[in-house]
Amino acid sequence: MKLSFWLNGVYRHDDVEPDTLLLDFLRDKGCYSVKRGCETANCGLCTVLMDGKPVLSCSTLALRAEGKKIVTMEGMQKEAEEFGAFLADEGAEQCGFCNPGFIMNVFAMEKELENPSEEDVKEYLAGNLCRCSGFVGQTRSILKYLEHKKSQKKEEAEE
Repeated sequence: MKLSFWLNGVYRHDDVEPDTLLLDFLRDKGCYSVKRGCETANCGLCTVLMDGKPVLSCSTLALRAEGKKIVTMEGMQKEAEEFGAFLADEGAEQCGFCNPGFIMNVFAMEKELENPSEEDVKEYLAGNLCRCSGFVGQTRSILKYLEHKKSQKKEEAEE
């Protein structure tokens, strides 16, 4: 079947089998940040943004991307590097295997929630699993990152 969609800002036309999962399709297109973890839609490793909303690509058919804008971490390198520095500063990067899906959810949360509390952050990211930590460092890094972004917006508004 034909599939037309945006992938990381590039409009694409591709052929896809009707039963192909979005995860497999994206990895075939070189988006290796999209990872297979639990295969039960419980770990968040496969998270991508579809029209700005987090989607578990392991349980989404590729054909659902028809006409949509799909963003993986490959399409957000600058933003990922900026947030990654906050993770590293808090010692929260650990092995890094869960980071791509985790980071994609942080970006979605940043757009969706205004001034989230620590509890809001924990609730929003409840579907992301990390085998290395208890999310204490990640939570600290997110709160510091969001505060940094808020102060950046305030400075830009004052200019």
